[in-house]
Amino acid sequence: MILPLILYRSLRQHALPSLVAIASIALASGLLMAVWAVKEQAQESFVNTTTTFDAVLGARGSKLQLVLNSIFHLEASPGNLPESDYLMIKRHPAVKTAIPIAVGDNYHGWRIVGTIDELFTGVDLGQGRHYVLEPGGRLFAADRKEAVVGAFAAKRTGLKVGDTFHPFHGLVFDPRQQHADLYTVTGILGTTNTPADRVIWIPLEGLQTMSGHDPRLAHDVSAVLIQLRAPSAGFLLDLMYNRQGDRLTFAYPVGAIIADFFSKIDWFDRVLALVAYLVAVVAAASVLAGIYASMSARRRDLAILRALGARRRTVFGAVLAEAAFIGALGSAAGYAVYAVLFTGVAAVIRSQTGVVLTLGAWHSILWAGPVGMILLCSIGGLVPAFKAYRLPVAETLAPTS
Repeated sequence: MILPLILYRSLRQHALPSLVAIASIALASGLLMAVWAVKEQAQESFVNTTTTFDAVLGARGSKLQLVLNSIFHLEASPGNLPESDYLMIKRHPAVKTAIPIAVGDNYHGWRIVGTIDELFTGVDLGQGRHYVLEPGGRLFAADRKEAVVGAFAAKRTGLKVGDTFHPFHGLVFDPRQQHADLYTVTGILGTTNTPADRVIWIPLEGLQTMSGHDPRLAHDVSAVLIQLRAPSAGFLLDLMYNRQGDRLTFAYPVGAIIADFFSKIDWFDRVLALVAYLVAVVAAASVLAGIYASMSARRRDLAILRALGARRRTVFGAVLAEAAFIGALGSAAGYAVYAVLFTGVAAVIRSQTGVVLTLGAWHSILWAGPVGMILLCSIGGLVPAFKAYRLPVAETLAPTS
């Protein structure tokens, strides 16, 4: 009973420095867990999103830009390609599915993408999942000014089945660039937790021939999303378009392109992790400083305990347990910090990309981080613990006058 008593009295008498140390540890632990979890889950989610399509065919330019624009609906299109190129790749014996898309318009900042209904009826999203419409809706007709709205875009814009809207020219909303065309919402896509949730989909021909667009480009497309019959076909098409040709870009495999992108920005993750580690070290140092500073005030109490029969190792263990206990409290509070940081970052990522990160997903850092913080705080408590262990009882209890 001596050890818990010493621990309780010490924490009560030095509540303020203990609370500061706990807050520092919570911040460090939460930041470390959030940085690691967001990095791992974001990379996995982005790569998994690209598994729907094996490759993208587009205008000559950056493969990464082509993938980000056509699959994640980010960046600007590198250019257009003639309908003849779409038809040629569509008829290629190695190609299972070829879905054309056209971009260049928006509705209050939400991208409008022209495509064909085969995207929603013939494409497997993986694990047997397909696009579905919410009850009461239907797909757009190819020859009408109709639209299907992604679940997230519908939630943010308030569009619902039966509503009408005017598109705006360009990828950035400008109220002066409104098209005369009036579109009717015929369906809302069920949530897919992919970038498709952020898009307003209209017939391909509707976007190509929209008022204000160059009639000379009426049959061009921005990119072609491709599913291959066999992985080996990708290397043959890569050779044909990228190495032997000079007009188009064949982005394959899209998963590797995104993985390479994350490897290039890995330095940013390392910087954030370094910041978290530094905060953790500072937090552990604050535990050491707080307990060490309180030793002067506790010298007589510890000496009395020793005189009453408490062993050196009991006093040593009490101080070390105090450091570990403060680390444990801070690590427990760190989960709240982690939840707040992760939720905020996940909301931004979903809003900007449509990719969903799950707070409840398990990562090894969720146990390794707190355990590491407790160990670090325990190490920080060794110095004051040794000081308590070597406390001279007779000198401490001797009268000062």
